[in-house]
Amino acid sequence: MLGAARAADTIVAAASPMPPLSLDVAIERLGFAAPFRISGYVFDHQDVIVVTLSDGEHVGRGEASGVYYRGETADVMAAQVEATRALIEQGVSRAMLRAAMSAGGARNAVDAAIWDLEAKRAGRSVYELVGIAPLAALATTFTLGADHPAAMAARAAAFADVPHLKVKLTGELDVDIDRVRAIRAARPDAWLGVDGNQGFARKDLKPLIAALVEERVSLLEQPVQRGREADLDGVKCPIPIAADESVLTLEEIPGLVGRFDVVNIKLDKCGGLTEGLEMAKQARLLGLGVMVGCMVGSSLGMAPACVLGQLCDVVDLDGPIFLAEDRVPSMEYVRGRARCPDDLWGFPATSGARG
Repeated sequence: MLGAARAADTIVAAASPMPPLSLDVAIERLGFAAPFRISGYVFDHQDVIVVTLSDGEHVGRGEASGVYYRGETADVMAAQVEATRALIEQGVSRAMLRAAMSAGGARNAVDAAIWDLEAKRAGRSVYELVGIAPLAALATTFTLGADHPAAMAARAAAFADVPHLKVKLTGELDVDIDRVRAIRAARPDAWLGVDGNQGFARKDLKPLIAALVEERVSLLEQPVQRGREADLDGVKCPIPIAADESVLTLEEIPGLVGRFDVVNIKLDKCGGLTEGLEMAKQARLLGLGVMVGCMVGSSLGMAPACVLGQLCDVVDLDGPIFLAEDRVPSMEYVRGRARCPDDLWGFPATSGARG
């Protein structure tokens, strides 16, 4: 896994209700530089919602892409936020928001905007509010979308200065094994994780795992469908298995024990940084590793996950690299490490530069 995790023992206190706020909800389309393929899906753009909260002096923002396999379109998420407008504009706290909105992208966008606004009002960064210091740039995986093995190997070689790669698989066992072998040949030095995206049947697991062990793969993410976690019972896998679609919220974490080794927390799934931090804490208590992932989105969508990433063993926050154009300011990606600039999200306007 990617380095040592920090202890996830921070207790995140929900802030007191804010004064009355004004709310804006916008839908934006983010175009991809090239189509992106995973098991069962091909994407060429991502529609997101951007929530903006203002107290008349300070402004907080949050972005969400939603969870496509749960039917969370931008229109659906925007409608969910609008349905909660009265409560939000009364000055909702993060605790009140968790009680009022179900987990998902809509709540994530509002939660992120509240955190951002809290930081600006307090004159302290979100990292300080959470109790994480010092802030570190994060070693993140860079994702290789599913393609012909030779094309994926060429892409891996192009990421020559990126130490950690995640490989998207499609459930086509022989082709997937060829993909991993081609990538390993192109990058014998790289840390490799693979993402099954729910694509494999139980009968495929033994030959898949054998091939992954041979190619020195370090993480196997979500090989089976959500709802078919029992397919992992009795499967011997020396590689840590991460739950993605199989874990959406805090309540689902206990059910992973004995089948999965790592929890992949995505803020669009769980409904925001507030819940994500609690999930990381619970996972540690149960002896599970912690990973932070993302849907494809702009740098604004990645920024809150960078806070959670400080507590994680594995970080997968490369969403903006797939976009034809990102926001300005944007996440900084240098030699496989991701850094959130102060003026993007989560820092007061007067925040000084970080080392």
